[in-house]
Amino acid sequence: MIETARSGFADMPRLADRLTAGQFVLTAEVVPPLSADPARLLEMALPLRGLADAVNLTDSASARAHMGALAASAILVANGIDPIMQITCRDRNRIAIQSDILGAVALGIRNVLIMTGDQPTAGDQPEAKPVYDLTSGALMDMLRGMRDEGKLPAPSGRAIPGGLPDLTIGAADMPIDPPPGWEPKGLEQKIAAGAQFAQTQFCMDTGVARRYAARLAQHGTTDRIRLIIGVVPLKTAKSARWIKQNLYGSIIPDAHIARMEEAADPAAEGRRICVEVIEEMQEIPGISGAHIMAPHNEAAVADVLRTLRALPGFRA
Repeated sequence: MIETARSGFADMPRLADRLTAGQFVLTAEVVPPLSADPARLLEMALPLRGLADAVNLTDSASARAHMGALAASAILVANGIDPIMQITCRDRNRIAIQSDILGAVALGIRNVLIMTGDQPTAGDQPEAKPVYDLTSGALMDMLRGMRDEGKLPAPSGRAIPGGLPDLTIGAADMPIDPPPGWEPKGLEQKIAAGAQFAQTQFCMDTGVARRYAARLAQHGTTDRIRLIIGVVPLKTAKSARWIKQNLYGSIIPDAHIARMEEAADPAAEGRRICVEVIEEMQEIPGISGAHIMAPHNEAAVADVLRTLRALPGFRA
């Protein structure tokens, strides 16, 4: 398995290379199944191969167990897909995370996205005990030290032979329509901790995305981190309203919901809206890509990606 994973990784286009080259990237997200069968995971992920520049694997999203993000990421590497392994602070202490990262890099996993993680009370096993040994910022800083200094953090300080080559560290972010005087202090703290890219909550309003990116640019933030805006191919007007009302930080304009209500085929209209939003976002200075998420509607992600890749003017 190790040799297969390394072989797949050697031939794989790298997300970090595309970001460094200034390409507009397209990333997607897969929630691994509650299954020990890799075929179940590949049913969801393989349609994205060659379309998404990288694919996120969630880490027990919504505080619910599923196939581990490390194992799922290794399976994707072996199948020629560049994974972004999500790591939450909720479930493991620093020793476990250090060991997992060493194992991940050994298996060819080079991208991680650090998140705090939902409280166990939000999931289906509310009696589970949370860990939260580290904050997300402290975890990023620990990984940066392991990579750049080649050693475990103090007080241990043990050397890591070979270090953590080419590990790319990501953070979560939440666009807002910035009011006068607002400064990106939270994102700046994540950059200081080691974040190199940020993937955001859903923002389907290109006006908000443009103003947010402009404010970041005023502070030089977009010169130091690659901003990848979260988008969603909406399935129905009802689901669009639910996302807007229940997913904290999600931005979905009422005009999009009205289009879905009037459409003969709401799901097709939702995919068209998503394509239009991404097309416009690729022209916004400071935005480096789009992160397409569609829980329980994964087929729509591949459809949006195929449509974008076929557009003659799309520059990704």
